[in-house]
Amino acid sequence: MAAYRSVPVAPLAGKIVIDTDNYYPERDSHIAELDQRETTTSELLSAHLSASRVVKAFNAVRMTDLERDGRLAGSPDRLALPLCGDDVQAEAVAAQLYEEFGFDTVDAGPLSEGWRFENGTPAYCARLNKADLEKALAAASRKGP
Repeated sequence: MAAYRSVPVAPLAGKIVIDTDNYYPERDSHIAELDQRETTTSELLSAHLSASRVVKAFNAVRMTDLERDGRLAGSPDRLALPLCGDDVQAEAVAAQLYEEFGFDTVDAGPLSEGWRFENGTPAYCARLNKADLEKALAAASRKGP
């Protein structure tokens, strides 16, 4: 997360950017706006890439789960993954990628709601079906440590 300012702006202008980042203060050093819960990781990236279309996705799934847990649509054991964004078309692209990987999508809302599936929340890297993921997102608390 700490390196988001080094992401090049000009080449990504007008492009969809999938934000897979998560904030770990012990790794990233402390970022005051995040520690004080004034913003989200995706909102910081979106402000940095103001000409891009940022969608938060693929940050709440382990790579090994992504590789092994995909199922055909309608499968009784199909899992879901969260996303959020301020651009409907960008969200649709991420949702289509989830579908191609074999996962349902749960839209958590705008980028300001991305905290609901970051490190330390019930939805973060949890292997849940769509109904249970919706409950986990709703149960998230932003109170902090």
